[in-house]
Amino acid sequence: MVETLFKLLEMTVIIGLLIPIAAMLVWVERRMIGIWQDRLGPNRVGPFGILQSFADLLKILGKEDWIPPFSERLVFTLAPVIGAVCVLMSFAVIPFSPTIGVSDLNIGLLFFLAMASLAVYSVVLAGWASNSKYALLGGMRAAAQTVSYEVFMGLSVMGVVLLSGSFNLREIVLAQENGWFIQSQFLGFVIFLIAGIAESHRLPFDLPEAETELTAGFHTEYSGLKFALFFLGEYLGVTLISAMSVVLFFGGWMMPEPLDSWLPPLMWFIFKILFFVLFFILLRTSLPRPRFDQLLSFGWKYMLPLALFNLLVTGALKLGGVYG
Repeated sequence: MVETLFKLLEMTVIIGLLIPIAAMLVWVERRMIGIWQDRLGPNRVGPFGILQSFADLLKILGKEDWIPPFSERLVFTLAPVIGAVCVLMSFAVIPFSPTIGVSDLNIGLLFFLAMASLAVYSVVLAGWASNSKYALLGGMRAAAQTVSYEVFMGLSVMGVVLLSGSFNLREIVLAQENGWFIQSQFLGFVIFLIAGIAESHRLPFDLPEAETELTAGFHTEYSGLKFALFFLGEYLGVTLISAMSVVLFFGGWMMPEPLDSWLPPLMWFIFKILFFVLFFILLRTSLPRPRFDQLLSFGWKYMLPLALFNLLVTGALKLGGVYG
């Protein structure tokens, strides 16, 4: 009973922290883009503009939560909730430190992939229920993009599963005690990261919501709290992909000696996540958006063969005894 109450408290605290973190990432993104593009960025509301995100949040929540009369009301309302819930549930299997983590599932990696698959229903249903051409095009793009890149994401992490012998994320971290998997699975990491960018619909793969082509894509008709949920899901998705990259390829909370004794494990984990979040932001400032046919062609013609090649080589080396 006490253990159950402790887990519920831990889950509440983690969720309670994730939502403000998503709001703060908006500020971090604006500040970093401002620095990289040699301009100021937010600097008026609060010190260094740090309260700008909270001002934006109040503005969004204060807007009329309008439902178009031509939409499918129930599905239109549920779509953003599905996306936010799927992302939040994925954090349940993330081991933040040796002692912090909501659930220690022995199929944690499969659970993450399952939640990533379910999240696509959010944008597809939003595009269909809006009964708008721009939204429908955005939803169809999201479906094709997500379904395609899910294949490569799943194959890219199978090398990690072979080396660790487990789908449990905590055991995968512990298996990297003598060396991070980035050393032996660099190709798998690159494929996973590219697929993660496509899954989270971030630039340069933000084609489901390309403003210059589709107004705002699948969330064109959304406003108020429902739009805020899509926004929350996007930034939490960036954090989730960053956290999974750290867990699978960069040793999770672990650091080589003597660095491991400098800071608590949780702090090292947070710093690693922050590094990848900044990388996501840097991509937005530096890469153009490809055409949709180029995106899918790149996935099936290059990503799929590379993912299969990485899995084949890893399996052969494992059988040959190169990896103990």
